[in-house]
Amino acid sequence: MKPNRRNFIKTSSLFLGTGLLANPFTAFSKSKKNYTVGEIMDLFIAQIPNTPFPTTVDTLKSGNKDQVVTGIVTTMFATVTVIQKAIELKANFIIAHEPTFYNHLDETAWLENDPVYQFKRNLLDKHGIAVWRNHDYVHSLAIDGVQAGVVKELGWEKYYKQKAVLDLPETTLGNLITHIKTKMNVPQLRYVGDLAQKASKIILMPGAAGGRRQLEMIMKVKPDVLICGESPEWETPEYVRNANEMGEKLGLIVIGHSASEEGGSEFMKTWVEENVPGIPVTHFASGNSLKMF
Repeated sequence: MKPNRRNFIKTSSLFLGTGLLANPFTAFSKSKKNYTVGEIMDLFIAQIPNTPFPTTVDTLKSGNKDQVVTGIVTTMFATVTVIQKAIELKANFIIAHEPTFYNHLDETAWLENDPVYQFKRNLLDKHGIAVWRNHDYVHSLAIDGVQAGVVKELGWEKYYKQKAVLDLPETTLGNLITHIKTKMNVPQLRYVGDLAQKASKIILMPGAAGGRRQLEMIMKVKPDVLICGESPEWETPEYVRNANEMGEKLGLIVIGHSASEEGGSEFMKTWVEENVPGIPVTHFASGNSLKMF
């Protein structure tokens, strides 16, 4: 039976970014000098079954699909600083994970007369920079690309058990916090629980999965610790506090949204290097907008 390209891509995407399989797209990547924005977008989207999605936030926020790419910057947020870095690098394509214009759908009609929006929009337009939000697609890989990137960033590849679950050598909640701070270069973390409690079975949910999804995972997996990007304080943190008040040993570590998913942008840099030969690519961390004092 003749191999089916889409089935091969579907199977191979299970291992993309995990180091378990060499680049599965080598056979399909054509060596060429120029790529357009649209070609690179389509190449990534093609590895995910049942795409393109009929409804998605993963659209171009500036620029157009037909422009030839001179260089790529991967990042969490296309901040003004990130845009200026792209200009400095002569890169005209930013692949960001989160919104560019301050709301999930990147709706801009309500911002048209705002000077902050106008400054950012004009900067992108003046320098001909395309911004593509890759959120829904990268999270839809058989192994979530963001999660794979974060697991690699934390050095936990060999402990990855199944989606979102890791079995680490036994440590403590306090040691786990120290490890994350060191690996992710985060000065402080928020947590709930006893710093001396044992920590081995871990749920890793970068970003903002939502309190109900986090709690449903806790109820299903029964971990020692949930590590997340963020959660409304009246949801998961309160549940974990109540669990401890009734005598359970359950820990929660809140990294912060940006830091918790930055590994996903590193994942995208690696993907570009492997699948779009000859295009300069730089990962530039957008950092956390909120500072700690």
